[in-house]
Amino acid sequence: MTLRGRSEHGHWFGTVLDAPDPQALGLFYHAVLGWEIATNEPDQFTLAVPGNSQTYLAFQLQHSAPWVRPTWPAEAGQQQMMMHLDIEVGDLDAAVAHALDLGATLADFQPQEEVRVLLDPAGHPFCLYTDG
Repeated sequence: MTLRGRSEHGHWFGTVLDAPDPQALGLFYHAVLGWEIATNEPDQFTLAVPGNSQTYLAFQLQHSAPWVRPTWPAEAGQQQMMMHLDIEVGDLDAAVAHALDLGATLADFQPQEEVRVLLDPAGHPFCLYTDG
């Protein structure tokens, strides 16, 4: 079943993260992932997923309210995480060190041995993990 009303050509799919500074957060993930920059505008920054011209990861300026960093782990009455990114890596320790050098923060709460929860510069949790 497909979503009704979708175009017959050009099925775009992406994930968009709100951020207080889309360029700064986009450049952070560009350095973490190594993906090509597709859009770099004042209110939006987009990375193209390698090998797929219709999938993207974007960062946009939050206009609806002042930016509030998510809380990890979740706490009652605090800004909740709405989603997170999972990124498979070959060497967990090296990938964590690289992300920390780029400005990530290691979260205090780590729920799994083979996964590391980090916070990006805007406070979004993301996970680095190995497969195996």
